[in-house]
Amino acid sequence: MKVMVSICIPTYNGEQFIKETLNSIKSQSYTNFEVVVSDDNSTDNTLEVVRKFAEEVDFPIYIFHHRPKGIGANWNNSIRRANGKYIKFLFQDDLLEPNCLNEMVSIFGFNNEIGLVVSKRKFLVEKSMKTERTNKWIERHADLQAHLHLPSRRINILNRNFFSSPQFYTSPFNKIGEPSVVMFPKSVFEEVGEFDERLEQILDYEYWYRILKKHEIAIIDESLVKFRIHDQQATNVNRNRQILDYLLYPKILYQNYFWLLHPKVQKQLWLTFHPVPRVIRKLKQIFNRYPL
Repeated sequence: MKVMVSICIPTYNGEQFIKETLNSIKSQSYTNFEVVVSDDNSTDNTLEVVRKFAEEVDFPIYIFHHRPKGIGANWNNSIRRANGKYIKFLFQDDLLEPNCLNEMVSIFGFNNEIGLVVSKRKFLVEKSMKTERTNKWIERHADLQAHLHLPSRRINILNRNFFSSPQFYTSPFNKIGEPSVVMFPKSVFEEVGEFDERLEQILDYEYWYRILKKHEIAIIDESLVKFRIHDQQATNVNRNRQILDYLLYPKILYQNYFWLLHPKVQKQLWLTFHPVPRVIRKLKQIFNRYPL
């Protein structure tokens, strides 16, 4: 029998696109799955749409109410509630291709070291976001692995040696993808811990790299997800609120990945965060201000 997959959908005021998202689940060729909806106290008709949809399908849909504590807390809650062997994130505005679950689950059977499977994605750009700024963002982020010099094959494997690659610490820092494009065993979640709820902008790839420290990541060279770009998605809302926790990323690398990084990156981070260079800079400032 096929193993169960938990499709985890963190929701908040997502009525505009949630029905389309759910329909993409109904179209899956893989049939052994459950849907776990963790809702952050939506004030629109999101849950009404989900409940009505649940009455029309023959697969289980569970709805859990969650006291809002940030997006990371909602992600964690959806995973904790999951019963499946594998976790497949799907955000309330994104879509799965019909073969998504089947393709991702099959990869785990090839290699016991794999802790995360990721696919490429296509973009669905809403009319309000069809701007020059969006076009430039898509051009830059269309293929997050484009500059990694990976072999031309359907499946590529990243291991922890990637941290020492010169390409690792280059923009864009997220070389893996958004949550909707990944699948991972729930046992990995139990092993590496929960998403860091203090973060907003970088909590996804901070987590993928945490997994990469212990497991391999398989990259499928096929678009299995459609990623929607609209003005109310979390990234755009967070940008408008000037949530810039991506500035914490270098410090996270310094504290948790230093000895895995390329020597040039190590030097850069050491000069920034180690107390000795900071003391030297402070002394230079003092001597320049009060010369002998």
